[in-house]
Amino acid sequence: MSRTPAMPGTPRPPRTPHEEILTERLRDAGYAVGEVERATGGAVAVAGLATLQDGTRLFAKTLLGPEQDVFTVESAGLAALRALGGATTPDVLCASPRLLVLERMGPRPDDARFWEALGHMIAALHTSTTGDRFGWHHDGWLGRLRQDNTWDSDGHVFFAQRRILRWLDEPLVDAEFDRDDRRALERLCASLPDLVPAQRPCLTHGDLWQENVVATGDGAPVLVDPAVSYTWPEVDLSMLWCAPRVPQSERLFAVYAEVAGLQDGWRERMPLLHLRELLSTIAHGDGGWGAGEAVRKVIAPFRRGGGRGPATAPAARD
Repeated sequence: MSRTPAMPGTPRPPRTPHEEILTERLRDAGYAVGEVERATGGAVAVAGLATLQDGTRLFAKTLLGPEQDVFTVESAGLAALRALGGATTPDVLCASPRLLVLERMGPRPDDARFWEALGHMIAALHTSTTGDRFGWHHDGWLGRLRQDNTWDSDGHVFFAQRRILRWLDEPLVDAEFDRDDRRALERLCASLPDLVPAQRPCLTHGDLWQENVVATGDGAPVLVDPAVSYTWPEVDLSMLWCAPRVPQSERLFAVYAEVAGLQDGWRERMPLLHLRELLSTIAHGDGGWGAGEAVRKVIAPFRRGGGRGPATAPAARD
């Protein structure tokens, strides 16, 4: 979210159409906008840092397609993480079908102290929100696609149906995998009770890779862009473990184990639980880095008759 300031006297490049749209929508919502600088990253929304005429800086994003409830659901998820789990999230200043405005946060410092603090935050979120059902009281979003949060008392059924098999009918996923691949995924899902030990559901962020962690002005961790539901706590950890991450993040897992505890074999389960994210990546058209091959590597032990074996970690994205 940080930018290198221009040298004095350097003219600002012409505003892009996306910046114009974001500026217009902020003004329509009553904000006296002076300037909008588009933020990099993110494939779902047009986002930017808005400077108001009084000098206040805000983070804002808008959707270019049909109006949906993406931002109101995101706002509710941020509120739930804060109110129920004590996590730090940005203040939501505006949430409508066309616009989300948040207080401005800063970039992640990525030192060991930061990752330790994040480990404490995630452990507190998970241990303070345990429940007896998997799901959420309404569906959500993962990127541009719906997240099915229908309640279920069985975590293995919930994860199989709502987090893995649900993706197989998405057009890009259907095109990526053949019948043998699909059958291997189905066998893996049928074997989940033997692969994932019983865990009580808790409130999870749901999209917890490192780019959805930012910081306050004094360097404390802040969670953004959630896809909340009650599910296994290891699902959040799998996002942090398997997605590209800095070496200092090892401190998060050590702190989490001390505070919340981790069951034996958790490292071996991380690639399996990360299947949801890999399938979603393919469904969104962002699988060119090898997400399909990563899925096939995890499901390889479940081909031809359903033999079982340990999952292996997918290659990290560059």
